[in-house]
Amino acid sequence: MPGLEWSDLSPSRTPSLWALLSQGASASLSTRAVPPPDRGITCPTAGWLTISAGQRAGTAGKGCLQPPTPQLTGEAAKIPSWPALTAYQSETGFDAQLGTLGQLVTDNGGKVAAIGPGAALAGADKSGNIAKYAPTLDAAGDLTPYNLIIMEAADLATAWTAQPLDEYGVPTPLPTAARQAAATKADQQVGALIAKLPPNTTTLVAGISDVSPIAHLHVAIAKGPSPSGRPYDHGYLTATSTRQDALVTITDLTATAIQLLGLPAPRQVVGRPWQPNGPTTATPAETVAELADGDLASQVLREVRGPFFAVLVTVQLLFYAFAALALRRRRDTTPPTPPGTKPPSTTLPPTESPTPNAGPTAPSPSTPSITEHPSAEPSSAEHPATKPPATNLPSTEPPSAAHLSTEPSPTHPSPAEHPSSEPLPIKPSSTAQEGPSALGAPGGDFASSSKLLRSVQIVAVISGAIPISTFLAQLVPWWSLPVPMLSVIVTIVAIAGLITALAFAGPWRAHVLGPLTVVAAVTSLALLLDVMTGSKLQVNAVTGYEPVTGGRFYGFSNIAFAVYATGTILGLAGVAQWLLGRGVSRVVVVTACALYGGLAVFADGWPSWGADFGGVPAFVIGLAVFLILLSGKRVSLLRLLLVGLVGAALVGALSVFDWLRPDSQRTHLGNFVQQVIDGQAWTVVGRKFSAMIGVTVGNWSLTLLSLVALAFLFLVLDRPSRWGASTLGQAYRLAPTLRAGLFGALTCAFVGFLMNDSGIAIPAMALTVAVPLTLAACVRALQLTAVPSD
Repeated sequence: MPGLEWSDLSPSRTPSLWALLSQGASASLSTRAVPPPDRGITCPTAGWLTISAGQRAGTAGKGCLQPPTPQLTGEAAKIPSWPALTAYQSETGFDAQLGTLGQLVTDNGGKVAAIGPGAALAGADKSGNIAKYAPTLDAAGDLTPYNLIIMEAADLATAWTAQPLDEYGVPTPLPTAARQAAATKADQQVGALIAKLPPNTTTLVAGISDVSPIAHLHVAIAKGPSPSGRPYDHGYLTATSTRQDALVTITDLTATAIQLLGLPAPRQVVGRPWQPNGPTTATPAETVAELADGDLASQVLREVRGPFFAVLVTVQLLFYAFAALALRRRRDTTPPTPPGTKPPSTTLPPTESPTPNAGPTAPSPSTPSITEHPSAEPSSAEHPATKPPATNLPSTEPPSAAHLSTEPSPTHPSPAEHPSSEPLPIKPSSTAQEGPSALGAPGGDFASSSKLLRSVQIVAVISGAIPISTFLAQLVPWWSLPVPMLSVIVTIVAIAGLITALAFAGPWRAHVLGPLTVVAAVTSLALLLDVMTGSKLQVNAVTGYEPVTGGRFYGFSNIAFAVYATGTILGLAGVAQWLLGRGVSRVVVVTACALYGGLAVFADGWPSWGADFGGVPAFVIGLAVFLILLSGKRVSLLRLLLVGLVGAALVGALSVFDWLRPDSQRTHLGNFVQQVIDGQAWTVVGRKFSAMIGVTVGNWSLTLLSLVALAFLFLVLDRPSRWGASTLGQAYRLAPTLRAGLFGALTCAFVGFLMNDSGIAIPAMALTVAVPLTLAACVRALQLTAVPSD
């Protein structure tokens, strides 16, 4: 039934379908096939061809072509344009083999009957022939001898094709009254067909395509025995292709028909059989309302996703500009030391809370002290004539432009260069509040008392919490609120605000990496728990996957992977800093980080959880860079190559393990192994590479955001200049593990960009987490450091 949506059903207008719904199992159907140019919809002909092949198929040319009328020869028929339809599939990137379903049934002694030209496309063999064809149900005669009966109830599609065409050659939407009338006629055909079928026949109803210029989720209903032998009782359908309750795909329809006939599914059939997911207490009306709400969420998501990313990119760019100006103002407002005045002390204040209302308090006895690196500056004994002012910091010389490198430097020592396993915590000095050296006094740095910088820090933490908040927002049905665009923004910002409040709620707020660690930990743990429990937060999220598009239904999407991996590595950096500050051995710290990091990588790649093929090597390499730097060793090209081989071996092992499972339980990891064996791997790789290039070149806003974020990181935070401040160097001195975490996250994002079909979206989202949180750490470092002006 091309075009049938859940909103078309009602007990009065569609009684036959309502009866099937009351007695059988149901789900939303993702009908994604090969769309026409410039339109992301599935045309009726493409839907029928996809059922024929068990793989996404389509037609050449602009707009939606109507199914060709079969040429009758007695009861048999032949599809006139079959060779052209078959040849075009090699150009789609999916290489669908038309006629797979009909050929399999006839080769195994079965009989296929097709009613309607669309049904003939689905039931034809690989030569385009079908043994039994009837243009209408009345002309079909006795159907009992046939094993597979395919009927096209084309009333919705016929009414739609009569509409005027838009600029893309696609008919405009049907008026509501015309749509309801067409749905009623289609329902009457379904009722007439069921009356002619033998008892205990399994009936599958599917809205196999769109009949509007906008893609929708459609109706899927099954009644009778299922492939497993269990009946399709009143409840929801599911399939291992989606792993979601009440969600199946159009290619699953082919797999279901094949397994119901007791036939072995060919490898080119990518779907999985519909299975009953257990009974439900929901009434038919409640079921329709729930499934229609899922389609509504997809429609609203399509409307708000583009504007949301436009707002996100714009706000991020404006914030980076604002932060750069704030840091510049901090340097410009530092007054020079009056002539003849003794240079101010650069003693560090106690590590107390940065909250606006918190007054100065005595340092905690448990606060470890800062110990200057022995090679960071010569001692005063060696240079008695040029005794520097009292300081408890290493040299505050501006770092070089090449500061962000894997080579340790005197001004930015790596963890290995520090003489002990302690980080660089803060030691309050006895002269901290003496005379003009106090913070805010002439000659001091105004960072600790600057409301502007405090605002920058808070907004930076909120910004870093936005990505995970886009997933947590799915806990609220924002799509059903009156103004969806405003609702989703308010929901996301509110959740980010709650995470930010947590980041500043406890004593951890006083530490350089305190807020960063909280936000990163929430990010990592929330997505880890989500992927272990079915990836519910990613479905219809503005940064997740939408069932209508049908790109992915479970596991980690590429954007979710970028957010998850970045949060994991930065969170581990913060935890490592805290453990080292507590005197924990560096070996123990590295081991603990490796254990959780290993769990995170495992969750990303395990077929039953993340099922992420391209993410595992990127995650392994990024995590390894972090651990190598954390342990105090250098990152060399040889080590990177070895780690890359380990990542490739790991994802290969997971894929082979998945391939060894039964076909019905495999994910795309195991399917890729089979595609390698069948010689189809290059088709998949080529399609994904083209998608990666297309996203990178076509999505200029995310490309711009990535470039600006990197420029802010390297030219503002890390490079002192008229428009910059050496704030990243200050943060590295006070929290050396930040350097390891930042390098690991950036490496993971870069490798992920190369290995996934989402292209620039991966580094863009990774930087949206990493750069704002790094900025927050840098501002806190300024608040804790009294640095004389240049």
